[in-house]
Amino acid sequence: MIETSKTMSRHLFVDISAHGFGHLAQAAPVLNALARRLPGLRLTIRSGLPLEKMRSRIDAPFAALSGHSDFGFVMVDAMRIDRAASGAAYRAWHADWEHRVAAEAAFLRDLSPDLALSDVAYLPLAGAARAGIPALSMCSLNWADLFAHVFGGEAWAGPIHEQILAAYRGAECFIRLTPAMPMPGLANTRAVAPVAALGRDRRAELRRRIGAPAGERVVLIAFGGFDKDLHTARWPVTPKLRYLAPQSGAAARGDMTALEPLRMPFTDLLRSVDAVLTKPGYGTFTEAACNGAPVLYVRRDDDWPEQDCLIAWLEKNARCREVASAALTRGELGEDLERLWRQPRPQAPRPQGAEQAARLIAAYLP
Repeated sequence: MIETSKTMSRHLFVDISAHGFGHLAQAAPVLNALARRLPGLRLTIRSGLPLEKMRSRIDAPFAALSGHSDFGFVMVDAMRIDRAASGAAYRAWHADWEHRVAAEAAFLRDLSPDLALSDVAYLPLAGAARAGIPALSMCSLNWADLFAHVFGGEAWAGPIHEQILAAYRGAECFIRLTPAMPMPGLANTRAVAPVAALGRDRRAELRRRIGAPAGERVVLIAFGGFDKDLHTARWPVTPKLRYLAPQSGAAARGDMTALEPLRMPFTDLLRSVDAVLTKPGYGTFTEAACNGAPVLYVRRDDDWPEQDCLIAWLEKNARCREVASAALTRGELGEDLERLWRQPRPQAPRPQGAEQAARLIAAYLP
């Protein structure tokens, strides 16, 4: 049994990428499991995500620092990378890399954590190594592999890729969450099971609050924190079908309800709807599968190689079906949804990865 008096002195710094909500969906269950394992653990979290969103997911008390230590890619929308803007951003980010690492090292020395954990920025790892602070990384992807996939053929990309890869290799361990990219360039990976939060079945309450009559199906539209203009006002009305959508994309029509006023946790919604319409992304895919929600998904552009392993895993663990981008644009989803609902229901996977990852992290916080 771990003594609280010892745990009180432990300080964990966590950096959570704001490139969508999926990184928070990964980190939060792990931090919750770690806080249960190490009572009194001091948490400092830096992220560009809204504080309200983080507090809705992370149960343990934490000190919040606002800031972006990665940008991943500049996105046109939820589905498309702005290649030119992303390339320019990477060149600017690495133009004075040594100075940037030195500043991060000075920040971490001043903060003085016992351990740094990053999902999945590489700058904190480079800064921690410079400062002599142990660091771990955790994610289903890494920016080195994605950068190489998008920019590997560019003459300017080689030195930047080496700097990114060196930062990841400098971590004590990269906790690789199932399902994940292969990551052949990293020898320090440790695989764990899927990470996902489980919600409560509030189906009856949800249907009452949105006025869904008996026999009407409810589909949640969720694209992981990025705007996706689906032109829902132009979608045809499909009998016995209702959509829940973010306010930014919910058309003013009788078969569409904005989800924010409901103030229900996302995992409760997943457990209470008849299907989720989304893009390939770790958080939504694993949480949908573990909460038993059928998934209708539209592929990203080819510039996102992580989607292949996510789709392969989802096909084994959930009812799922791909919808063509053109059909999504036109809102012609009825037939695909019916085929999705006719699929046999597999046993929901158990999200044991949070406890496994927490155990790994705790070993570095004696």
